[in-house]
Amino acid sequence: MGARAAAAEELAFLSIAAAAALVKTARVSPVELTHACLARIETHNPRLNAFITVTADSALREARAAEGEIRRGAWRGPLHGLPIALKDMIDTAGVRTTAASAQFEERIAQTDAAVVARLRRAGAVLLGKLNMQECAYGGSSVPSRFGPTRNPWDEARIAGGSSGGSAAAVAAGLCFAALGTDTGGSVRQPAAFCGIVGLKPTYGRVSNLGVLPLAPSLDHVGPLTRTVQDCALVLESISGYEARDISSEDRPLDLRPRPEAPDLRIGVPRDFFFEGLDPAVQAAVSEALETLRRLGARIVETRLDVSTDRTVFRAEAFASHAEHIARAPERYLPETLAKLRLGEDIEARAYILARRQLAELRRGIGERFADIDVLVTPTAPVAAPRISDYPQSIDEVLMLEASSLLRNTRPFNALAIPAISVPCGRTDTGLPIGLQIAAAPWQERQALALALAYESATGWHRRRPAAGPPGRAPAA
Repeated sequence: MGARAAAAEELAFLSIAAAAALVKTARVSPVELTHACLARIETHNPRLNAFITVTADSALREARAAEGEIRRGAWRGPLHGLPIALKDMIDTAGVRTTAASAQFEERIAQTDAAVVARLRRAGAVLLGKLNMQECAYGGSSVPSRFGPTRNPWDEARIAGGSSGGSAAAVAAGLCFAALGTDTGGSVRQPAAFCGIVGLKPTYGRVSNLGVLPLAPSLDHVGPLTRTVQDCALVLESISGYEARDISSEDRPLDLRPRPEAPDLRIGVPRDFFFEGLDPAVQAAVSEALETLRRLGARIVETRLDVSTDRTVFRAEAFASHAEHIARAPERYLPETLAKLRLGEDIEARAYILARRQLAELRRGIGERFADIDVLVTPTAPVAAPRISDYPQSIDEVLMLEASSLLRNTRPFNALAIPAISVPCGRTDTGLPIGLQIAAAPWQERQALALALAYESATGWHRRRPAAGPPGRAPAA
């Protein structure tokens, strides 16, 4: 690696907290950070396929503007001048938002999504739009109009989905953070597969306004970062009440965790979440629980009733795309179209009953936290599968998602509670493994605090993937 590339790598892999401290004191320029990320995008994106659209010119303009503001003493906070990227179903004014689908390939947003407007107010530099599973319907990011996203730890493997490009870009140092969407695990699972941090907030904490919908009752926007502290910083910046968003709620925004030893009751639901684990996942999560116990947490064996009913999801997903399916079904990939049509024949009565059951489930979840503070599970039962092993039939795809890819993350979308994935180990071949921490409604800070305590006691978050051709072994 040349000196210039090495310098770009060191800048690009700074944490947000570290980079912000350098930017605030003018020891590093936002322009330098942006050039570092753009250089890495140029080098690594042709293989990873994490970005669909790179907005290099506007990013450099935003970086220069941020540099001028900071020099004048108008520092806006920790995201000011830092390059961040967006999943390509989050509207950015004047930039196409495709949802990785030919159906929306030429769609150019006229206004910013609420989260993008908040990032702009925070002074963030927007690098572009990230690859994903088409229309966010799945857990692999293999079916995409722009081709599959590859995992930076082993480019022969999936990056997870549907926010695969977001996770791959952050893990590979192509941006300092990314936003993804999570309807069944699409932030947390790719974060686990790519060895980074991903958080799904409480439903209503972060506005979905200006985000292409999949299943509005289950859709969430959340951050992907390389550290827990960075995750809290981004979450705080994008959270807030939006009057035009019927799902948005006005809640306190003090979300940053304190780095203190956890004195928490950790509920461990063995049934369902710990069934059929890959041995490496089993070992890593067991060791993580032991680490948390040594830090002062109390481990409590518990149960969590899980609904696997997909009526609300499938009905809403079809409704979100019904007009486009009627007009041009051929503009969807076959897998996506087949999945969307699973909701076509769901009757109104069945949907209404299922939606009522969902509301009842959410109303009662707070009681589950009467004798525990958080729930801890594996984020996924397996590490990232190979792209070449991705099923061809829709039945096999649905089985893969239900049995492993999204099995452990979907329940928390139904419950609408906050959940975060943090890296907790590696397989024998060096693939990342994720630990999932969920908290009661609106208790993101508690989940973040435990995640931060665990991260501080381990070194998994400090590991970087090796760059190289598909199949290259990851760095130790």
